[in-house]
Amino acid sequence: MKLAIGSDHAGFERKEEVRKYLLEKGFDVIDKGTYSEERADYPDFGHAVAVAVETKEVDLGIILCGSGNGINMSANKHKGIRSALCWNEEIAALARQHNDANIMALPARFISKETALKCADAFLYSVFEGGRHADRLKKIDC
Repeated sequence: MKLAIGSDHAGFERKEEVRKYLLEKGFDVIDKGTYSEERADYPDFGHAVAVAVETKEVDLGIILCGSGNGINMSANKHKGIRSALCWNEEIAALARQHNDANIMALPARFISKETALKCADAFLYSVFEGGRHADRLKKIDC
């Protein structure tokens, strides 16, 4: 599976932890930045990951900023993107199972490394259940 990952400065440290973990697990990970803790604007990286998912350069994306909200809102501006803000592994699994999320946003300042890694596993190893959830997804697009 090919993934894109991106964060602003507030999410940089946690992004690096998740990126390294995913590489160790054998995922093909494209890092869309930022590449340091120097101030950076979250929309730039939310859009970069969303475009990678939107154009099918990658299968799924993971984005991080301080609260997870701003980068999540940025990604969700793209057609066909369903980015879900996740703060524990159950929410991450449900984002895929019920919402067919193709991007997971993490609140880097509010979760531990261990929780971030558990969220990544739950998100990446869960599958969309379809059925009644597919009908609901059709109602999301305007």
